[in-house]
Amino acid sequence: LEKGVWGVLIRTDNPAVIKEIVYFAKGIGSQLVLQEFVIKDVQKVSMGDRVCIDTITDMKLGEGMLIGNYSNAFFLVHSESVENPYVEPRPFRVNAGAVHAYVMMPNGKTKYLDELKTGDEILIVNQKGESIVSTVGRLKIEKRPMLNIVAKAGDKEVSIILQNAETIRLTKPSGEPV
Repeated sequence: LEKGVWGVLIRTDNPAVIKEIVYFAKGIGSQLVLQEFVIKDVQKVSMGDRVCIDTITDMKLGEGMLIGNYSNAFFLVHSESVENPYVEPRPFRVNAGAVHAYVMMPNGKTKYLDELKTGDEILIVNQKGESIVSTVGRLKIEKRPMLNIVAKAGDKEVSIILQNAETIRLTKPSGEPV
């Protein structure tokens, strides 16, 4: 098996099984079901410790990480892969938010941003809910001005605290950073 196999034979009539095998073979995690939220309020809050996650993977348009104030609801925070007039794009980075926030990890687990360390596996997700596993290269924790963003979907209200800066974007269902 160290040299690999020529092929794999799978007997199934279930297309979902085939799709799951293709995701696995391509190194893609399971398909996550993402729900659209409507931003209801954005408020400045005090300075805080924000975490940038630098990965060993360049992310594309529509890709980022699932981050949230609570472990049961996340925002798709876009990577810094977008051009802007102030700094060069850093497609390997997600400016993820305040140290207390949760980040979605592989296998459906979560961690506080403050708990991450170099070498940890991290989940990269796109607007379709497709995910891949990457590795944390380093973390940058610095004091920055912050914003509390409150959103709603149906009866559910969720929030996230992010840095107040032009390089931080959330992701629309189309994959467009905003």
